[in-house]
Amino acid sequence: MSAGRKNTRRRGHTTRNTFISIVALAILAIYFYTTEGDRSAPPDIVQTPAPALIGENEIWVHFIDLGQADGVLLQSRQNAVLIDGGELKTRDTLINYLRSTGITSLDYVVATHPHSDHIGGLPPVIQQFDVKNVLMPDAIHTTATFENLLAAVEDKGLSVTVPAVGDTITAGIIRLIVLAPGKEFKDLNNMSIVLRMLHGETAFLFTGDAEELSEKEMLGSGQNLRADVLKAGHHGSRTSTSADFLDAVRPATVVVMCGRGNSYGHPHKEFFERVGQPERKITIFRTDESGTIVMTTDGQGIKLYIIERGAS
Repeated sequence: MSAGRKNTRRRGHTTRNTFISIVALAILAIYFYTTEGDRSAPPDIVQTPAPALIGENEIWVHFIDLGQADGVLLQSRQNAVLIDGGELKTRDTLINYLRSTGITSLDYVVATHPHSDHIGGLPPVIQQFDVKNVLMPDAIHTTATFENLLAAVEDKGLSVTVPAVGDTITAGIIRLIVLAPGKEFKDLNNMSIVLRMLHGETAFLFTGDAEELSEKEMLGSGQNLRADVLKAGHHGSRTSTSADFLDAVRPATVVVMCGRGNSYGHPHKEFFERVGQPERKITIFRTDESGTIVMTTDGQGIKLYIIERGAS
């Protein structure tokens, strides 16, 4: 797929103050940590009620449990960005979750790459929500799922923006820097759009299904890859989250998005052998074990809530 570029720095618009009804469900755990230095110490686990409203300077990062698939919502009081949308079969779970947060519009919908477990649920989202911008890599896939996504974009009168490495995507206080892809790869996983969210002293890295080839490209680019929270590439596959990449990112927390008992065996043992090395002091959270995970950042620290299980 080839698409003309347009300005990816467009500001989002105001939505109503968001009430997070989903947090009324069973809260299993919360943690807080600071971001000074390498911040290698593991987080403290405490019990606490979840807040009902997003703070004035807060961004909430929702790792939505969509089974063996990806769907990440970035949300401030006034803006929202959706990165991937799971499979078509989990579209109701996704749409109901988005509505439970009070969202009626999305400043950006990002399809990291055209595999069904990342884009299958995006057409109904585009149809049912006020979507301002759609970002996709310059990659095509000869599937009905991919064609359905393009048709939904066209039917809504939208166009696709292909972001370039180094672009900054802004929606209110949500700020994302594009890290990949910087060149064309044959494997669609390595064509994944990789985004680094910066908010104050905190950083999150969203990698889609990027594998080691894409990681090597990012490492060689000289870009700052440092992040407090890393969404593991390709559902914790052995082909992603290489040792060199972990050395550059130095995350305190890694989130794996995968489904219970999935046929791929994700996350793989090689992933745990690298990420779980004691000297790395990384805390791992998995949607197949914990369900939906919500993190909040005010730019100074990060809190994590585990919400009642969704679709996996």
